[in-house]
Amino acid sequence: MTTTDTAPTAAGQTQAPDPKRYWSLAVIAVAQLMIVLDASVVIVALPSAQRALHISIANRQWVMSAYTLAFGSLLLLGGRIADYLGRRRMFIIGLLGFGAASALGGLAQDSAMLFGARALQGALAAVMAPAALSLLTVTFTEPRERARAFGVYGAIAGGGAAIGLVLGGTLTQLASWRWTLLINVPIALVAAVAASRVIRESRGESRGSYDLPGAVTVTGALFLLVYGFTVAGTHGWAAPFTVALLVGAAVLMAAFVAVELRTEHPLLPLRVVLDRNRGGSYLSSLLVGSAMLGTFLFLTYFFQGTLHYSALKTGFAFLPFSGGIIIGAGLASRLLPRTGPRALMTAGLVLAGGGLAWFTGLTPASSYLAHVLPPEILVSLGMGMAFVPLSSTALIGVEPKDAGVASALVNTTQQVGGSLGTALLNTVAASAATTYLAGHAKSAAAVQSAAVHGYTTAFTVSAVLLAGAAVVAGLLVRASRDQAEDQPVGALAGEGGGPRRAAPVELELVEAVESVA
Repeated sequence: MTTTDTAPTAAGQTQAPDPKRYWSLAVIAVAQLMIVLDASVVIVALPSAQRALHISIANRQWVMSAYTLAFGSLLLLGGRIADYLGRRRMFIIGLLGFGAASALGGLAQDSAMLFGARALQGALAAVMAPAALSLLTVTFTEPRERARAFGVYGAIAGGGAAIGLVLGGTLTQLASWRWTLLINVPIALVAAVAASRVIRESRGESRGSYDLPGAVTVTGALFLLVYGFTVAGTHGWAAPFTVALLVGAAVLMAAFVAVELRTEHPLLPLRVVLDRNRGGSYLSSLLVGSAMLGTFLFLTYFFQGTLHYSALKTGFAFLPFSGGIIIGAGLASRLLPRTGPRALMTAGLVLAGGGLAWFTGLTPASSYLAHVLPPEILVSLGMGMAFVPLSSTALIGVEPKDAGVASALVNTTQQVGGSLGTALLNTVAASAATTYLAGHAKSAAAVQSAAVHGYTTAFTVSAVLLAGAAVVAGLLVRASRDQAEDQPVGALAGEGGGPRRAAPVELELVEAVESVA
């Protein structure tokens, strides 16, 4: 998975710094902000989009899952394509395609058109994101400047999720849910033109196969798994169609493993995930992604459907999440050298799981200040504490040639986990609500209670998922304090300043916090 940058300099010479490197940083940061925004901006707008396009409860999660599934499952392949065909070229193509896909989604006339546009956005983001990160690494060659650039980039990427929630509420309230997607069009066009003028082209020198069989089998497996979780809500878990989808997912995943063991240039070298510390980190990351995206979804419906918040007020109700994650990450970055990763990761996940368990007590009579804000702060603090050791542990002991894929895997597991978890939790919530209504006389109050019962059931499953992540971290992670601490920004890029494909957003946020501190 590694590549070496093309550097037109003679041995012993140093390439002059790019005079337009900070303009390049500005363009790349804008592109990354779009990518991060689109994972969250539609969450607050989803109730409005659901009503406008008559999307069923069972299928509403595809508005988010289509994006995160395509993004997560194609991210590793996207990094290789950008390395081979040219990072600037693929960055610009990704920007233009992302803008076109956004326009398609904003103009969607039915649910299928919207789901397809979101999947296309995710696929193009999977090319654009690793290209952007590699371009940053080859543009900023001086270590201090590179650390500063990644700090600025990380602050924007880390705050993007919260910005997306507020922006989604603002656009939905003042204009239409469609503008949560259409706003990307002018931004992408301007960024693409700017990129063509200020960013230098770069490629990887090494050449290998794209591992298309690996990409096809793993993407197919994930799609069947998400679709199986989705139809279980309408067909039942024991229905032949549901079972066929889940069995098909298992068969394709087994085929993916077989392909990776035999191919000369695997999409995912299995040695990266078979290490005890890294494997524990990736599995925990998958479980965290599965728990958290669904949490945002059901809190959105609770805010708008139960507390009758406007879309704008809903966006601001999520702001404490951002503040709590930043505080928790800053605290963890200072504690990690003293405690080591296992204790900090486990404590953070237990704290966040406790917050999710607190959400299970919500009722139609609950208020924001008394019943939502305290657990919201608890979850965000715990997540901030867990992200730091989780991201650091993902790179412990990795070979330089695997540094790119190792760092990309944290982002990939969270995106894929978000897809799987949202599908699973949406099915659980819908089934719980239906069961509740079946045992009560139908009335407006019963319907409201049934909806909240569905949300709290989903929160229960989310809390269990985080508890599982805490157990995984406690049992598998054995890294020492020195190992976890010795993971500088340059290590993510590979030895000698080679490209890093896609560092996790949370690690970038931590780097930004540390650079400010």
